[in-house]
Amino acid sequence: MLGWARGRAFGNPVGLGAMMRCFVRPYLLSVFAIVSAGGFLAVSPALADGPSFDCGKANLPAEKAICADPQLSAIDLLVSKAYKEFEPAFGGDKRKIARGLIADRNACKSDTPCIASALDNALQTYGNAPSWVQDYTIALIGKKALDAAARNPGNKDQPLPSAIGQCASTHIETLTTRLGDDPLETATPEAGSAATFTNGGGAVSYDREAGLAAAKVGEPVVMCLISIPRDCPKDDDRGRVYYSVDLVAKGSWALPDSQHMCGGA
Repeated sequence: MLGWARGRAFGNPVGLGAMMRCFVRPYLLSVFAIVSAGGFLAVSPALADGPSFDCGKANLPAEKAICADPQLSAIDLLVSKAYKEFEPAFGGDKRKIARGLIADRNACKSDTPCIASALDNALQTYGNAPSWVQDYTIALIGKKALDAAARNPGNKDQPLPSAIGQCASTHIETLTTRLGDDPLETATPEAGSAATFTNGGGAVSYDREAGLAAAKVGEPVVMCLISIPRDCPKDDDRGRVYYSVDLVAKGSWALPDSQHMCGGA
């Protein structure tokens, strides 16, 4: 699931590059089931030592949150190790990219789901994200999405999230094939799937995404931003990934907002 294949599209398993090339794999198990089973934290294997820094010197809220969570500590150590082998895809400044990713993490303050998303985004950027990290992150961000829905019982539309870890309520505006040619409901599986939302967001897949296929236009959704590409050509920010939960059909999906990663065709 690693490696760069910049000219390829999201949704094609051999075309997932290092930013969110693993995260966009389908999450067919509803987050409702994960949370109701009480198992949303028990998704990691035996943990290695971590984090990558001295917790005795931790000052920032994000650093303290990492030190307080064994999973986050282990993920932070993985990020540090992956960075050593990282080479930017477009000749960018390795240290500048790392500073941007650390800024994403620190902006989360003590928000654990946000920190997990930011750390996983860093691992994706550096090209080495174990599946248990993604599962842990999805479980956390899924619970946060449900909590956000509970705070907005009227499902009033909110602006599209702009920072990692942010969640917002919206509604499904369209459900079509990947290219938007036909309604998703009657399309063949090879036509892929896509959705637009009333807050201006979008989701697209080369596959028939189960969560979208089960959804209906007009249903309320909570979207959480889980990836912002950082290793990209200038002014090309395609490929933001949102985790979304359909509050009626109770399906969920983690999909990008475009068919191609930044730097793709």
